[in-house]
Amino acid sequence: MEVAVLAIIFGSIFGVFYLYFSSRNKERLALIEKGADASIFNIGKRTGSSWKVIVINLAFLSMGIGLGVFIANVLDTYSNLDNDAVYPAMIFLMAGVGLYVGFTQTRKALDE
Repeated sequence: MEVAVLAIIFGSIFGVFYLYFSSRNKERLALIEKGADASIFNIGKRTGSSWKVIVINLAFLSMGIGLGVFIANVLDTYSNLDNDAVYPAMIFLMAGVGLYVGFTQTRKALDE
């Protein structure tokens, strides 16, 4: 049973990637056949700034996780909430907030 589940998961992942790359290739070939300029494939790509995006997002994600653990510890200490629910909830909530802040800061940094 476990083998079937793994086969379905990996088959689904392979299918998504195969469809994405094959349809992208067919679309590009059709554009080239019609005489479109190849520079349209590079629209929106920025060079040299991808490391900034990764560093900013990882930094804010790490700060969010750390803040989530701290808030969960405070809630666990000073409230009657169940610590089995408080820790994952605060970690995921603050990690999401950290990713959102990282996204907004990345957008500001790339617009400059």
